Amino acid sequence: MTTMIHSNERLDDLGRKGYKLIQDPQKFCFGIDAVLLSDYAKVKRGEKALDLCTGNGVIPILLEAKNRGEHYSGLEIQPECADLARRSVEYNGLGDKISIVEGDVCNASEIFGRESMEVITVNPPYMIGQHGITNDADAMTIARHEIKCTLEDVIRESSRILKFNGRFYMVHRPFRLAEIFNTMIQYHIEPKRMRLVHPYADREPNMVLIEGLKGGKSRITIEKPLVVYKEPNVYTDEIYEIYGYKE
Repeated sequence: MTTMIHSNERLDDLGRKGYKLIQDPQKFCFGIDAVLLSDYAKVKRGEKALDLCTGNGVIPILLEAKNRGEHYSGLEIQPECADLARRSVEYNGLGDKISIVEGDVCNASEIFGRESMEVITVNPPYMIGQHGITNDADAMTIARHEIKCTLEDVIRESSRILKFNGRFYMVHRPFRLAEIFNTMIQYHIEPKRMRLVHPYADREPNMVLIEGLKGGKSRITIEKPLVVYKEPNVYTDEIYEIYGYKE
Protein backbone atom coordinates (compact mmCIF):
# COMPACT_ATOMS: atom_id res chain seq x y z
CA MET A 1 0.00 0.00 0.00
CA THR A 2 1.32 3.43 -0.98
CA THR A 3 1.23 6.20 1.62
CA MET A 4 -0.31 9.39 0.29
CA ILE A 5 1.87 12.51 0.47
CA HIS A 6 0.09 15.73 -0.45
CA SER A 7 1.54 18.42 -2.71
CA ASN A 8 1.97 20.89 0.17
CA GLU A 9 3.95 18.37 2.25
CA ARG A 10 7.58 17.33 2.31
CA LEU A 11 9.42 14.15 3.27
CA ASP A 12 12.29 14.70 5.73
CA ASP A 13 15.05 12.18 6.48
CA LEU A 14 15.32 11.48 10.22
CA GLY A 15 18.86 10.11 10.00
CA ARG A 16 17.93 6.83 11.74
CA LYS A 17 17.20 3.46 10.09
CA GLY A 18 16.24 5.24 6.88
CA TYR A 19 13.08 6.56 8.55
CA LYS A 20 11.41 9.61 7.06
CA LEU A 21 8.78 12.03 8.37
CA ILE A 22 5.96 13.64 6.44
CA GLN A 23 5.76 17.33 7.35
CA ASP A 24 3.51 20.19 6.34
CA PRO A 25 5.48 23.48 6.51
CA GLN A 26 2.19 25.34 7.02
CA LYS A 27 1.67 23.40 10.24
CA PHE A 28 4.14 23.01 13.14
CA CYS A 29 7.31 21.21 11.99
CA PHE A 30 9.45 19.53 14.63
CA GLY A 31 12.52 21.28 16.01
CA ILE A 32 15.69 20.40 17.85
CA ASP A 33 13.81 20.13 21.16
CA ALA A 34 11.99 17.00 19.90
CA VAL A 35 15.27 15.47 18.69
CA LEU A 36 16.98 16.15 22.03
CA LEU A 37 14.07 14.70 24.00
CA SER A 38 14.04 11.52 21.89
CA ASP A 39 17.75 11.12 22.66
CA TYR A 40 17.38 11.87 26.38
CA ALA A 41 14.53 9.40 26.92
CA LYS A 42 15.29 5.70 27.25
CA VAL A 43 12.82 2.86 26.62
CA LYS A 44 14.00 -0.58 27.73
CA ARG A 45 13.24 -3.91 26.14
CA GLY A 46 9.62 -4.92 26.75
CA GLU A 47 8.49 -1.48 27.93
CA LYS A 48 5.57 0.54 26.58
CA ALA A 49 6.01 4.26 25.99
CA LEU A 50 3.54 7.09 25.37
CA ASP A 51 4.35 10.46 23.80
CA LEU A 52 1.90 13.19 24.81
CA CYS A 53 1.36 16.20 22.49
CA THR A 54 2.97 14.08 19.78
CA GLY A 55 2.31 16.49 16.90
CA ASN A 56 3.48 14.86 13.67
CA GLY A 57 4.77 11.81 15.54
CA VAL A 58 8.49 12.47 15.29
CA ILE A 59 9.27 11.43 18.89
CA PRO A 60 7.65 7.95 18.81
CA ILE A 61 9.34 7.24 15.47
CA LEU A 62 12.76 8.33 16.76
CA LEU A 63 12.24 6.41 20.01
CA GLU A 64 11.46 3.25 18.04
CA ALA A 65 14.61 3.77 15.98
CA LYS A 66 16.87 4.10 19.03
CA ASN A 67 15.31 1.77 21.63
CA ARG A 68 13.98 -1.77 22.08
CA GLY A 69 10.62 -1.02 23.64
CA GLU A 70 7.64 -3.28 23.02
CA HIS A 71 5.27 -0.57 21.77
CA TYR A 72 5.08 3.22 21.33
CA SER A 73 1.97 5.40 21.33
CA GLY A 74 1.44 9.04 20.46
CA LEU A 75 -1.49 11.22 21.58
CA GLU A 76 -2.42 14.29 19.54
CA ILE A 77 -5.49 16.54 19.77
CA GLN A 78 -5.25 18.18 16.34
CA PRO A 79 -6.75 15.94 13.61
CA GLU A 80 -4.44 17.26 10.87
CA CYS A 81 -1.31 16.58 12.91
CA ALA A 82 -2.56 13.13 13.96
CA ASP A 83 -3.14 12.33 10.29
CA LEU A 84 0.42 13.38 9.43
CA ALA A 85 1.75 11.19 12.23
CA ARG A 86 -0.28 8.15 11.15
CA ARG A 87 0.87 8.48 7.55
CA SER A 88 4.52 8.75 8.66
CA VAL A 89 4.11 5.60 10.76
CA GLU A 90 2.58 3.85 7.75
CA TYR A 91 5.28 5.15 5.37
CA ASN A 92 8.01 3.65 7.58
CA GLY A 93 6.21 0.32 7.99
CA LEU A 94 5.85 0.78 11.75
CA GLY A 95 2.14 0.09 12.15
CA ASP A 96 2.79 -2.88 14.45
CA LYS A 97 5.13 -0.86 16.70
CA ILE A 98 3.58 2.62 16.86
CA SER A 99 -0.03 3.70 17.43
CA ILE A 100 -1.22 7.29 16.93
CA VAL A 101 -4.34 8.22 18.88
CA GLU A 102 -6.36 11.38 18.35
CA GLY A 103 -7.48 12.73 21.72
CA ASP A 104 -7.11 15.25 24.53
CA VAL A 105 -4.16 15.17 26.93
CA CYS A 106 -6.55 16.27 29.69
CA ASN A 107 -8.26 12.87 29.37
CA ALA A 108 -5.16 10.81 28.57
CA SER A 109 -5.48 8.49 31.58
CA GLU A 110 -9.02 7.61 30.51
CA ILE A 111 -7.84 6.88 26.96
CA PHE A 112 -4.84 4.71 27.86
CA GLY A 113 -5.72 3.53 31.37
CA ARG A 114 -4.07 4.12 34.70
CA GLU A 115 -0.66 2.60 35.37
CA SER A 116 -0.45 1.33 31.79
CA MET A 117 2.95 2.69 30.69
CA GLU A 118 6.56 2.43 31.83
CA VAL A 119 7.66 5.59 29.99
CA ILE A 120 6.06 8.91 29.08
CA THR A 121 7.67 11.59 26.93
CA VAL A 122 6.30 15.06 26.28
CA ASN A 123 7.35 18.18 24.41
CA PRO A 124 4.47 20.35 25.64
CA PRO A 125 3.43 23.91 24.83
CA TYR A 126 5.92 26.21 26.55
CA MET A 127 4.08 29.50 26.75
CA ILE A 128 1.55 30.32 29.47
CA GLY A 129 -2.03 31.27 28.65
CA GLN A 130 -2.88 33.77 25.96
CA HIS A 131 0.37 35.76 25.83
CA GLY A 132 1.18 36.74 22.24
CA ILE A 133 -1.71 34.81 20.70
CA THR A 134 -3.32 36.22 17.57
CA ASN A 135 -5.22 33.16 16.32
CA ASP A 136 -5.98 30.37 18.78
CA ALA A 137 -7.04 28.00 15.96
CA ASP A 138 -3.60 28.06 14.34
CA ALA A 139 -1.65 24.77 14.61
CA MET A 140 1.61 26.50 15.52
CA THR A 141 -0.11 28.53 18.23
CA ILE A 142 -1.68 25.41 19.75
CA ALA A 143 1.72 23.71 19.76
CA ARG A 144 3.43 26.64 21.49
CA HIS A 145 0.81 27.97 23.90
CA GLU A 146 -1.15 26.33 26.71
CA ILE A 147 -4.49 26.59 24.91
CA LYS A 148 -5.53 22.92 24.86
CA CYS A 149 -3.65 21.77 27.97
CA THR A 150 -1.59 23.19 30.82
CA LEU A 151 1.63 22.00 32.42
CA GLU A 152 -0.44 20.64 35.32
CA ASP A 153 -2.69 18.69 32.93
CA VAL A 154 0.36 17.06 31.35
CA ILE A 155 1.99 16.10 34.66
CA ARG A 156 -1.26 14.99 36.36
CA GLU A 157 -2.18 12.67 33.49
CA SER A 158 1.39 11.38 33.22
CA SER A 159 1.36 10.44 36.89
CA ARG A 160 -1.91 8.56 36.46
CA ILE A 161 -0.72 6.67 33.39
CA LEU A 162 2.76 5.75 34.63
CA LYS A 163 3.34 2.54 36.54
CA PHE A 164 5.15 2.78 39.89
CA ASN A 165 8.82 3.54 39.13
CA GLY A 166 7.80 4.59 35.62
CA ARG A 167 9.90 7.29 33.98
CA PHE A 168 8.76 10.73 32.82
CA TYR A 169 10.81 12.67 30.25
CA MET A 170 10.10 16.27 29.28
CA VAL A 171 11.76 19.13 27.41
CA HIS A 172 10.72 22.62 28.49
CA ARG A 173 11.97 26.14 29.15
CA PRO A 174 14.23 26.94 32.13
CA PHE A 175 12.18 29.98 33.16
CA ARG A 176 9.44 27.59 34.34
CA LEU A 177 11.68 25.21 36.30
CA ALA A 178 10.32 26.11 39.74
CA GLU A 179 6.75 25.50 38.55
CA ILE A 180 7.77 22.29 36.78
CA PHE A 181 9.46 20.78 39.84
CA ASN A 182 6.66 21.85 42.19
CA THR A 183 4.02 20.29 39.96
CA MET A 184 5.99 17.08 39.43
CA ILE A 185 6.44 16.61 43.18
CA GLN A 186 2.75 17.42 43.79
CA TYR A 187 1.82 14.51 41.52
CA HIS A 188 4.46 12.13 42.95
CA ILE A 189 6.91 12.29 40.04
CA GLU A 190 10.30 12.95 41.62
CA PRO A 191 12.82 14.91 39.49
CA LYS A 192 15.85 12.64 39.07
CA ARG A 193 17.93 14.12 36.22
CA MET A 194 18.19 17.53 34.61
CA ARG A 195 20.29 18.86 31.75
CA LEU A 196 20.32 22.47 30.62
CA VAL A 197 20.67 23.17 26.89
CA HIS A 198 22.60 26.28 25.79
CA PRO A 199 22.52 27.67 22.23
CA TYR A 200 26.20 28.68 22.63
CA ALA A 201 28.68 28.01 25.44
CA ASP A 202 28.58 31.65 26.56
CA ARG A 203 24.78 32.06 26.39
CA GLU A 204 22.20 31.30 29.03
CA PRO A 205 20.21 28.07 28.57
CA ASN A 206 17.00 28.17 26.54
CA MET A 207 15.88 24.56 27.05
CA VAL A 208 15.93 22.00 29.84
CA LEU A 209 15.69 18.21 29.66
CA ILE A 210 14.15 16.52 32.69
CA GLU A 211 13.72 12.93 33.83
CA GLY A 212 11.34 12.10 36.66
CA LEU A 213 10.54 8.87 38.48
CA LYS A 214 7.03 8.07 39.71
CA GLY A 215 7.27 7.26 43.41
CA GLY A 216 11.00 7.99 43.45
CA LYS A 217 13.00 9.28 46.42
CA SER A 218 14.20 12.87 46.57
CA ARG A 219 17.56 13.12 44.81
CA ILE A 220 18.37 14.90 41.55
CA THR A 221 21.48 14.76 39.37
CA ILE A 222 22.40 17.93 37.48
CA GLU A 223 24.19 16.82 34.34
CA LYS A 224 26.78 18.73 32.34
CA PRO A 225 25.32 21.40 30.03
CA LEU A 226 24.57 20.55 26.42
CA VAL A 227 25.79 23.19 23.96
CA VAL A 228 24.09 23.27 20.54
CA TYR A 229 26.35 25.47 18.38
CA LYS A 230 30.12 25.97 18.45
CA GLU A 231 29.72 28.80 15.91
CA PRO A 232 26.80 30.09 13.81
CA ASN A 233 25.24 27.28 11.75
CA VAL A 234 27.77 24.72 12.98
CA TYR A 235 26.60 22.19 15.58
CA THR A 236 28.84 20.84 18.34
CA ASP A 237 30.05 17.25 17.91
CA GLU A 238 27.52 15.99 20.45
CA ILE A 239 24.60 17.53 18.54
CA TYR A 240 25.82 15.99 15.28
CA GLU A 241 25.98 12.62 17.07
CA ILE A 242 22.43 13.03 18.47
CA TYR A 243 21.11 13.81 15.00
CA GLY A 244 22.80 10.68 13.69
CA TYR A 245 25.37 12.21 11.39
CA LYS A 246 28.85 13.69 11.60
CA GLU A 247 30.07 17.11 10.53
